Amino acid sequence: MDNQTQNRVLPQFPSEKANNQNHFQEVAEIEELRRLLLGLDGQQIQQLYELLNQSTANPEAIARLLPEAVRLRSQQDGMLGEVMVSTVEQAIQLSVDQNVEVLSGAIFPIVVPATRKAVANTLGEMIQSLNQALEHSLSPQSLQWRLEAKRTGKTFAEIVLLRTLVYRVEQVFLIHRHTGLLLKHLFASEVTTQDPDLVSAMLTAIQDFMRDSFRVDQSEGLQSLQFGELTIWVEASPHAVLAGIIRGNAPLELRSVFQTALGKIHLQFNRALLEFDGDTQIFEGTEYLLKPCLEARYKKQANQRRAYALGFLGLIAIALGYWGFLGWRSHLRWENLLTRIRNQPGFVITKAQKGWGKLVIEGMRDPLAGEINQLIADAQIDPQSVVTRWKPFISLEPEMIGKRVAARINPPSSVQIDIDSQGKMTARGFAPKTWINNTRAIWSTIPGINGYDDSQVQNLDIERLNQYKSKLEQEVLLFVEGSTQLLADQEGKFNQIQTQLREIYQIASQLNYQVRLEITGHTDSTGNDTLNQPLSQNRARAIATRLINGGIDPKSISISGVGSQQPVEVNQSLIQAPKNRRVTFNIFLTPRQ
Repeated sequence: MDNQTQNRVLPQFPSEKANNQNHFQEVAEIEELRRLLLGLDGQQIQQLYELLNQSTANPEAIARLLPEAVRLRSQQDGMLGEVMVSTVEQAIQLSVDQNVEVLSGAIFPIVVPATRKAVANTLGEMIQSLNQALEHSLSPQSLQWRLEAKRTGKTFAEIVLLRTLVYRVEQVFLIHRHTGLLLKHLFASEVTTQDPDLVSAMLTAIQDFMRDSFRVDQSEGLQSLQFGELTIWVEASPHAVLAGIIRGNAPLELRSVFQTALGKIHLQFNRALLEFDGDTQIFEGTEYLLKPCLEARYKKQANQRRAYALGFLGLIAIALGYWGFLGWRSHLRWENLLTRIRNQPGFVITKAQKGWGKLVIEGMRDPLAGEINQLIADAQIDPQSVVTRWKPFISLEPEMIGKRVAARINPPSSVQIDIDSQGKMTARGFAPKTWINNTRAIWSTIPGINGYDDSQVQNLDIERLNQYKSKLEQEVLLFVEGSTQLLADQEGKFNQIQTQLREIYQIASQLNYQVRLEITGHTDSTGNDTLNQPLSQNRARAIATRLINGGIDPKSISISGVGSQQPVEVNQSLIQAPKNRRVTFNIFLTPRQ
């Protein structure tokens, strides 16, 4: 206290030490004033001075400020994005040039799931459309729907989808409530859309019209609008409107789906809705929130599916029945074939079985038995499906013995062969001598033949020889009156007689018979016997000479003349007389010793 009083009373003269203390006190007071005014201590102020005095930017400070600066600038306008486009493109291009694997590895987790999702959605829609089309492809309504598809130009699958719908949200529109501008538009597959901005403007205009015309409160709005098969549902929030175009009768529960989607959009995009300036790019991110609104429900086809199931089961039953019928018919044909083979002479079946689509038959077959392929064809079985394995054997069945006899002795049609139960063969009829002799030589070598009787077989060559003999003995040759010269028309007849004689001589030689030919000359009653007798003999001699010159054995020929003693016509006239001027023939057959 005394010091303070003294200080106030006594005059002070500054000294060097006192000056220094005053300076420090002033500095301290200034620092305290700065701290109170700016909220910064001396060290922080010093750092601020240093920052202001630096000629280059501080990277650490920029790093702290840049994110917030970018965010603020992006909210103001799109200038930052436009400026950065070129830089980002160059950076991407540089990255690709240096190492494409880096960029591909970075976008792979995004592109692949998105691709898979798009493919899965497309396949799902296609399968759903296909299922609907298949379910109704055989229904009574299918013809009507096909005609409708042809008339309207739509596909059959589209018509099926439309006619089996309970409801389907075909399009959804997210609209800014205050400006009426379209923020986002989604639509279902296979839906033809109009200009979404035009639809959005129409809905906004209708909303405004309703408010203006009916003095509706600004917080209220249009909730639904009916137009033909289409219904428009509208859900509004303070800053956005969600409108859905619905085909069919949607349940009220669908509104909760709309409301939920709209609430999520407000929650995540509230600031963008408040500060909306016409740029809709930021609302592209609402797509995943709007997609659940594209809901669809189809009529349950329980009864129809049951009918189809029954029809399908019926088809299966028919197929199984037909398959059973084919199997039963195949079995009958198989048994029929085996019966035919067993009843066919010359076959013995030792094994018969089915396997791998083939019929296998094994056994023995006589070489003279019938053709197996013909039996298979007669049983109405494809020969390609039958495998046969036969071993040859000699069958002693009567039919096969008969075939074997016929094959070995080859009997002429004039001979009948009978075989009794004891294997004795009997021949009846006419046969050439050579056949008779051959059969006598080989019958004992034929399996199944135990005896042979040909006593009832007449030699066909002798019979034929006798026929030739009788025919020749009826022939005559006519001469010119008083001459040994044949009439002109008798030359051809002479040649025929000469040919017949050669055949008779040949057959007789084969049968070991001796032939004697007697030629007798005749005259008419004109003149006396003194002239006629030698004339008749000369006529016979003239014919004999010609026959000998033609190859007939002269030793077998004898001639005689009877003049006019054996006339053909007793009461001769000028017309009948030439018939007596003739020669006749007689043949005598004698077995050689």
